[in-house]
Amino acid sequence: MKKVVTMGEIMLRLSTPRYERFVQAQSFDVVYGGGEANVAVSLANYGLDSYFVSKLPQNPIGDSALNHLRRFGVKTDYIARGGDRVGIYFLETGASMRPSKVVYDRAHSAISEADIKDFDFDEIFKDAKWFHFSGITPALSQKAAILTEEALKVAKKHGVTVSVDLNYRKKLWTPEEAKKVMTNLMKYVDVCIGNEEDAEKVLGFKPGNTDVTTGELELEGYKSIFKQMKEAFDFKYVVTTLRESYSASDNGWSALIYDGNEFYHSRKYNVRIVDRVGGGDSFAGGLIYSLISGKDFKDALEFAVAASALKHTIHGDFNLVSIEEVENLTKGDASGRVQR
Repeated sequence: MKKVVTMGEIMLRLSTPRYERFVQAQSFDVVYGGGEANVAVSLANYGLDSYFVSKLPQNPIGDSALNHLRRFGVKTDYIARGGDRVGIYFLETGASMRPSKVVYDRAHSAISEADIKDFDFDEIFKDAKWFHFSGITPALSQKAAILTEEALKVAKKHGVTVSVDLNYRKKLWTPEEAKKVMTNLMKYVDVCIGNEEDAEKVLGFKPGNTDVTTGELELEGYKSIFKQMKEAFDFKYVVTTLRESYSASDNGWSALIYDGNEFYHSRKYNVRIVDRVGGGDSFAGGLIYSLISGKDFKDALEFAVAASALKHTIHGDFNLVSIEEVENLTKGDASGRVQR
């Protein structure tokens, strides 16, 4: 079985039920999630040996987060215990023209204050085939940025393929801070995933005439920055998801990949959204699974797009679909008919 590793923060998600606003809510629905944890669940779900690296407090909430990962097959051997708290985020789910809103309460979480000595990276990356991280993790704190770079150094020493989802979060750091840290980390990366905002805010590459709020995308703008990114950082693949936001309830969803020679634009899905949180992570999980399984980059992109389109129909951060369900969608079965 192929060993894959992701590293980041898993958080307690408290979301308003029934599309309620924060000011209306009398209770919250509880799930756990977070960028790299979501990817780990996807990879475990596809049958890979999926390990998640993080730090959780030694208390019942930390235990609950740990058990939530184990429930879906993620290996937690490398999760350190200690620190004071699990990060929290509150989600108000939007509908129609009202957007979703997120409020973070994650300062001083256990992983943001973790030290390099909390982890044996040589053991973690022994026999590993792939390592995935996102721009969220180094944004958590200076210590988390140092920890991320150390993990990347050891991963490359062990010959591990590395992917990143740039995942810019303006509530965590400024574009200037993101560029300073992330540009330095790109020398370790083989596969770079990011949308138009990520490319601009994190790496300084601005796509041409692209405005997701109009529901129309200008692919030539992406092609231009993909070439620049490939030349600047020598990525094997540059990839982006393409979200056309018609409303909070209806999106167009596709993706674009560049291998240095050819651009390939996937099939587009028109998605009615149940829960869009984790959509990008489910795409990354599908792409990693496909590439590590030997699919060519075009088939890998189609699998990833289909997997993430299906994720938008599932409540919670995790994508809980089977390989068969994803492959059926890639073959054109988007009918949604009852299966009896």
